Amino acid sequence: MNVAIVYHSVTGTTARLAEAVADGCHSVPEVTAALFRIEAADIEQGRYHNRTVINAIDRADAVIFGSPTFMGSVSAQFKAFADATAGEYWGEQLWADKIAAGFTVGTGYCGDTLHSLHYLQILAAQQGMLWAGLDLAGAGDRKAPNRLGAQAGVIVRAVDGAIETPDLHTAFYLGQRVARLVRRFRVVTTQIERVQQL
Repeated sequence: MNVAIVYHSVTGTTARLAEAVADGCHSVPEVTAALFRIEAADIEQGRYHNRTVINAIDRADAVIFGSPTFMGSVSAQFKAFADATAGEYWGEQLWADKIAAGFTVGTGYCGDTLHSLHYLQILAAQQGMLWAGLDLAGAGDRKAPNRLGAQAGVIVRAVDGAIETPDLHTAFYLGQRVARLVRRFRVVTTQIERVQQL
């Protein structure tokens, strides 16, 4: 069972979150995670071209999307990746029923980061994927996971390029949650297939 973590990072903060998400995935037995960073070389004349990443998503049981929040939405580089999935992948729903989740980072307490998560949710919905949010209540405790209270996914505020420990714990938890759901989904699918064979 494997999870693809597809993200764009400019200053390194989104990359740190992606690594924490991957660590969370790896904490669940039988689940592996692979990191796929959207690079400048992947984009030519505004169009995303990296079949390795697309093929990895094809094989993945789940995909976790990550992007910094710029001007109230995902980065242009992440948007180029998303746009590249609009053809056959959207039209034929080739990623339907894969589990999806997301994370974002900004510099403000709000900064419209929730809009970025909603963008990622809509991308997953358009692809027929099943969105996994956080099942952590955001109590407003600045030392607790999900301290900013986003149930849709991980929202983080970076200060001077640094991510605080509770936010890294939240990213780890998201990866762990997705990995557990992948295992549960696989068990249920296997049971259904066995019943159908009887």
